[in-house]
Amino acid sequence: MTAYGTTQTAIEAMKLGAYDYLLKPFDIAQLKELVAAALKAARDMKQVVSYEPLLESEDYESGIIGRSIPMQQVFKLIGQIAATDATALITGESGTGKELVARAIYHHSERGQQPFLAVNCAAIPEQLLESELFGHERGAFTGATVQRIGKFEQCNKGTIFLDEIGDMTPPTQTKILRVLQSGTFERVGGNSPIQVDVRVIAATNKPLEAAVAARQFREDLFYRLNVVRIHLPPLRERPDDVPLLVNYFIKKIARELGKPPKSIANAAGKLLEKYHWPGNVRELENAIRRAHVLAKSDAILPGDLPPEISGASTGVAAPPTATSVGDGATTDIAALARQLFQWARREPKLKIIPAVERELVIQALKETDDNQVHAAKMLGITRATLRKRIEKFGIQRELNVK
Repeated sequence: MTAYGTTQTAIEAMKLGAYDYLLKPFDIAQLKELVAAALKAARDMKQVVSYEPLLESEDYESGIIGRSIPMQQVFKLIGQIAATDATALITGESGTGKELVARAIYHHSERGQQPFLAVNCAAIPEQLLESELFGHERGAFTGATVQRIGKFEQCNKGTIFLDEIGDMTPPTQTKILRVLQSGTFERVGGNSPIQVDVRVIAATNKPLEAAVAARQFREDLFYRLNVVRIHLPPLRERPDDVPLLVNYFIKKIARELGKPPKSIANAAGKLLEKYHWPGNVRELENAIRRAHVLAKSDAILPGDLPPEISGASTGVAAPPTATSVGDGATTDIAALARQLFQWARREPKLKIIPAVERELVIQALKETDDNQVHAAKMLGITRATLRKRIEKFGIQRELNVK
């Protein structure tokens, strides 16, 4: 920390490896938040992520769990690219473990002893993201009272993980492209180019090809990032891995609580295997954590699981689709709304209403063979409104319909 906003000491400290610095006087809450972020960054750099975990080991700590064929393909790709400097693009739904894959690549690379920093592009306001990544000069904008070193500069010789890169604004995309092409950038408000040697690993849960077609994401940047793509399959496509993950989370939670691990009843295990897991591995961990707390005995029973899972065998928790409402079928809109609300609670970033609205438009266009008049009538909206929705959501009919 420093009382002098113009001092070069703090700047030099950042260049030499300090995580961040504070100006006095500072807020205690801000200090706690910064320390927590620094400790997490330190753990990420020190805790080696294995992509060939020994699940039988009691002291198994950090690894990507999966013996299914799709996950074996992921492990092979990690092994093939880890020793190179190739840019990697990790795709997959939210909660599938994209950051674990990025850290596995980092730990098994020649940059494994250098800095590793993860930046969630969706969690940082767009007006601050550019400054977070590239830093800024004093006076660059209102509130910029000191020079700031960005993540790319801090990560020189190391690896930066750009999570949710699909949410990045066009101006920031342009700067990222320049770094990938030439290894140079300028701080916000600066004119002097800064040279860095940073390996970029990016991740997204969005279809970037569709974003490129809709001109929401730079095509040249997409191809620069998409040198090697690693796609993480959703948990519903690898049900054989569910028992392995359940076993791991039960032991992990027991260690955290300092209690013996609980067993899991066969009936509860079957429910977990049948559930569709819209929140993927993250949702499974939360379900096991909840069950571990609520279980009244040494075993996790079906009643200890969240209601949307314990009702899975009756079909209550099955995801609603456009084809599930056929001719003559009775539609319980309230029940569907309750299911969607549960998803929204588990995945606050999902933006449930726009997501559902977009899927309804896509399904209507598919059902009507891209006839906008009939699709609008099916949805109960005007054709003009339908066109606005197609434009708003970046729906490319030639890509998504048929």
